[in-house]
Amino acid sequence: MFAALRSARDDLWAGLRMHRVWIALAQEDIGDQHRRTTLGPLWLLINYLAFAGTFIFVIHRGDSSASSYAAYVATGLLVWFYIMEVITRSATLFTREESFIKGTTLPLTTYIMRLFFQTVARAGYASLGCLAILFLSGIYPTTYWLYAAAGLILILITTPAAILVVAFSGAYFPDSQFIISNVMRIGMFLTPVFWTYEGSGGVRHLLYYWNPFTYFLETVRMPIVENALPAQAFYICLAISLSLWALALFLLGKFRKEIVFLV
Repeated sequence: MFAALRSARDDLWAGLRMHRVWIALAQEDIGDQHRRTTLGPLWLLINYLAFAGTFIFVIHRGDSSASSYAAYVATGLLVWFYIMEVITRSATLFTREESFIKGTTLPLTTYIMRLFFQTVARAGYASLGCLAILFLSGIYPTTYWLYAAAGLILILITTPAAILVVAFSGAYFPDSQFIISNVMRIGMFLTPVFWTYEGSGGVRHLLYYWNPFTYFLETVRMPIVENALPAQAFYICLAISLSLWALALFLLGKFRKEIVFLV
């Protein structure tokens, strides 16, 4: 156990020291995805606004009567799209990085941080759309937004651990790539991204309280929409984050040398 943790620590620090490498690779990835397009990465902002507008103007009329529904959807979609992209892309991470893994001696953390920086940069464009919707809805910054910022930081801290765990599962169990993809598609409708709980019982009660993604959404959304501190959500997210990091470090230290034989 201690040998695995030391191995994980060495790989982690080595990868973090190579920040120029994974930042450059992530920037190249984003550029390649929008090469020869007129608007470039601005399509990320347009895609977010298209989804948010659809839910706000279509779903709202038949589903929710919340006065801050536009802000509710804007913040929920921002966090959910980020989480969904992180998890779905992590499942095939080592397969996509096969040439680097077999042809270089870069630490595995380099590929983890490459995906991390890429998803953060992509979410940055969506955050501009989220802010625009908030301001148009009449919701402006307050001191409670600091709690939302803390929630975002907690999500960012958890992200590399989540990438590691999902990436290892995708490498050792290739079928999990398809399972994860399908679960995340369905998960958008099982998570209170665009539907509101409003204290109702039944299935919504179960989906709200037993869905771990709910609490990551609430750490960001509740301070902005309700001007409230989601203490319970913070505690649950912190526990999830610590558990993921413990598992991620164990997997990194125990199996990182075997990845080259699996991809």
